[in-house]
Amino acid sequence: MQALIGNRLITSLKTDAKPYEIRDTKLKGFMVRLQPSGAMSYILEYARGKRVTLGATSVLTPAQARDMATDILADVVKGGDPQADKKAAKVDTLKAYLAHEYGPWVEAHRKDGKATLARLTACFVSEFGDKKLSELNAWIIEKWRSNRLKSGIRPATVNRDLTAIKAALSKAVEWRFIPAHPLADLKPSKVDHAGKVRFLSDDEEASLLQALNEREERKRTERDNGNQWRQARKKTALPSFTGQYADHLMPLVILALNTGMRRGELLTLAWADIDLPRALLTVNGDTAKSGKTRHIPLNTDATAALETWQQTTGQAQGLIFLNDEGKQLASVKTAFNRLLANAGIENFRFHDLRHTFASKLVMAGVDLNTVRELLGHSDIKMTLRYALLAPEHKALAVARLVKPASTAPADLTAYRQKKAANGTETKA
Repeated sequence: MQALIGNRLITSLKTDAKPYEIRDTKLKGFMVRLQPSGAMSYILEYARGKRVTLGATSVLTPAQARDMATDILADVVKGGDPQADKKAAKVDTLKAYLAHEYGPWVEAHRKDGKATLARLTACFVSEFGDKKLSELNAWIIEKWRSNRLKSGIRPATVNRDLTAIKAALSKAVEWRFIPAHPLADLKPSKVDHAGKVRFLSDDEEASLLQALNEREERKRTERDNGNQWRQARKKTALPSFTGQYADHLMPLVILALNTGMRRGELLTLAWADIDLPRALLTVNGDTAKSGKTRHIPLNTDATAALETWQQTTGQAQGLIFLNDEGKQLASVKTAFNRLLANAGIENFRFHDLRHTFASKLVMAGVDLNTVRELLGHSDIKMTLRYALLAPEHKALAVARLVKPASTAPADLTAYRQKKAANGTETKA
């Protein structure tokens, strides 16, 4: 695709399920690349197969990026190598490496690139940003970890931070900035992976759905009242919500509850991934956390939600969930937290809808391997945590071992009768 790269183009670009590039019609090799996450960067291809990232569109204007590209092309004509010059001049400290090399790369090649770079910046740049890459070692990072744990940060969170910095340094080794990985032998902190996982009880799920319905009715009433106000002033009425969703929140939550998809997978889901006649949803590998494509059957609730949302939006192409500006929806945190408050649900995150999906399957007797496939886990070990989500079902399971009164020993029968008399006997 080709177009003149300017402010009008940058503001008009919309995300797609896959990254794409637009080449400038004025300056050869100059282009802008747009990621499914919404991240946009200016890139210059100065020779066949050789590129250099100029910077993000949020930092540089099209004119500034074009000037940089022109200067670089002029240096190339004189025999310069932008990649070599960039490494020699800018990449020395951790801060410079993240800003000029790893940062642009991770934003372009990882779905969670922005979040990863933000994590690295928040956790390591203030303390180690001015250190040279060659000065980083396991000892100073171990001290950093100890301080983090002492301050009350959870081991699982610290492990995610360590994973991020180790991945960044792995690329530094691959790109020959350092000869060996300084943290290769650093082990993660021990974490109780079988700990408590938050999921909705039946009553909480009913409350959540009721709050969603009440929210829909409230928005319909507001729209109707608004249209009455408009008509009284001879203004054009807005579309009615009759038989349709008021906005994206209800179909998004219903889909999460009935597919177990991650938030990032839902927000990058496209209509091309939905086969309504076959009631089948496809999570593409390039948007899945595991990097592997998986297929999820749609039950009647999920199918109805998608069909109604399609009628609401009138769209059958592109991303399913968009914001008011027609761009990829970035977050639903504010609306979802308000919904939880209205439903009276505490200590719950959007990701816990995924846990709810998995726990309901396990409690319904679905085998763990099927649950693993539906969730997209690469290892069954990740799915085993859900076997612990329903202690009451375990209690019912062991209760089945209790022998009926006709075959139970006399002393046990007497004990049961005593308990029953005191009102403490529970039925198996």
